[in-house]
Amino acid sequence: MIDSSTDRSQPLVEQVPVLVVGAGLAGLSTAMFLGMHGITSLVVERHATTATHPKARGQMPTVMEAFRVAGIDDAVRRAGYDTSLPMEIVIGPSLLGTPYKTLVESFDFDLTSISPTGMGMASQEAVEPILADRAGAWGARVQFRTELDGFTVDDEGVTAELIDLQTGGRRTVRADYLVGADGWRTTTRGAVGIGAHGHGALSHWVNTIFRADLGAPMEGREFALVYLQNPELQGGTGVFGGTDEPGRYVLSFAFDPEQGEQFSDFTEADCIEQIRIGIGDLDLEVELLDRAETEFAHRLADSYVAGRVVLAGDAAHVMPPTGGQGGNTAVLDGFDLGWKLAMIIKGEAGPGLLASYDVERRAFGEWIAEYQYQNLLQRMTPGGAEKDGGEAGRDPLDLMFGSRVVDGAVCPEPDDDHELVEHVVTADSRPGSRAQHVWLQRDGEQISTRDLFGRSFVILAADPAWRQAAGQVSDQLGVPLDVQVVGGDDLVDPAAQFAARYGVGEDGASLVRPDGFVAWRTEGAADPAALADAVRRVLSLSTVG
Repeated sequence: MIDSSTDRSQPLVEQVPVLVVGAGLAGLSTAMFLGMHGITSLVVERHATTATHPKARGQMPTVMEAFRVAGIDDAVRRAGYDTSLPMEIVIGPSLLGTPYKTLVESFDFDLTSISPTGMGMASQEAVEPILADRAGAWGARVQFRTELDGFTVDDEGVTAELIDLQTGGRRTVRADYLVGADGWRTTTRGAVGIGAHGHGALSHWVNTIFRADLGAPMEGREFALVYLQNPELQGGTGVFGGTDEPGRYVLSFAFDPEQGEQFSDFTEADCIEQIRIGIGDLDLEVELLDRAETEFAHRLADSYVAGRVVLAGDAAHVMPPTGGQGGNTAVLDGFDLGWKLAMIIKGEAGPGLLASYDVERRAFGEWIAEYQYQNLLQRMTPGGAEKDGGEAGRDPLDLMFGSRVVDGAVCPEPDDDHELVEHVVTADSRPGSRAQHVWLQRDGEQISTRDLFGRSFVILAADPAWRQAAGQVSDQLGVPLDVQVVGGDDLVDPAAQFAARYGVGEDGASLVRPDGFVAWRTEGAADPAALADAVRRVLSLSTVG
């Protein structure tokens, strides 16, 4: 439920399981996935609405799989560009100029051997309302024009003071947990004493939004993104891109405060001149709609968890936008945090499970932020188009599907190399890795193993004896375990791939987390004691019981 009104009759101290600060991609994803797992939340946002300015665009297949679990993947896909049409990302001197390097020609990738879903190309402005609506349908309350004005933390929860920015009214909220998803200007991180590290502030930009008739240059393109390297452009570099509205575009150019340059120095005429240089047409008719200042930075929280306070999205990991992974990482923060907080609050996991969110997401955040930083050096640094190497040169399939959580809430195998990112072509669904996509059939309809995950822990096995073993463990520990027997009449394995792809043989089983990562596996026969031990270890449960 989205609440923009100011008439909020609340108890003196309102009680909520989770208070989420910030209604961006991270905050709304967290609220949505919490709701999917049965936990309501209150989301507060100081702005009047969800995002209205062009920001992040594009959803990796892993994000679309998460949205598929929540039932919003089709809505997100419809809200974005048609990936079957040409969509170029290039490095060049201007939109009309000859590219120095073509990075992407199309997003119409055939990933059917790796994932049941493809890319999405929706904007942040389009996705946030979809997330808010689904979160609201699952019990979340999203309140705009509401600001966090301090909080205290104790062993049992968080007491927060909120201000209604329209009326000035104040109220107190008591929550079991507070999720700081308040963006790159986060106050939550500093309030709990979490420091930050990284490359720091990298560059300063003037972002312009404008209208122009670019019919000829854009003809035949569903979308274009041009990283500009041009000595005639202010700062020598910039970026051009489209928006959801035909004829409306964005162009950013750099300025350097250390050289005495300030955002306020750039007049409307200056901005239009830069737009014309970036397009490559000095006579182009341009209507400047808006301009704003922003900073590119690489700033990473030293920890994502401090007691009952958790960081997500840009509050945890500020990274340059080059590569489009900031928004994707924010959504996946919420996907991971949703099931972990829900299980803790419901008593199905120990509080220690939250530490795995810090270990897993912080390691990935560090890696992906460095990837984006290397992309910045290549794409938006004069002469960078000739540079290769580093994380920016990694196989895109590994970026999409190769991340691991082996040092978190899993039972790693003794010979595991503890690599953070693995090669997709050699992956084998080992603990800490992505549970692989295998096409199965149910009632004559094609279904992916990935479609079996998302709502609870899942045991995949070929031997029906695992049903009884899982039932015993579930009753003993109070943890729901969904058993899916592959190869029987209900779930057919037409290509006989499951046992080999999951490394469990005919007798063993794979325990898969709600986020689709393998937590544990065995080639041995159904063993309630071994399964119970694995579940306890993964969920930080007491060994008593």
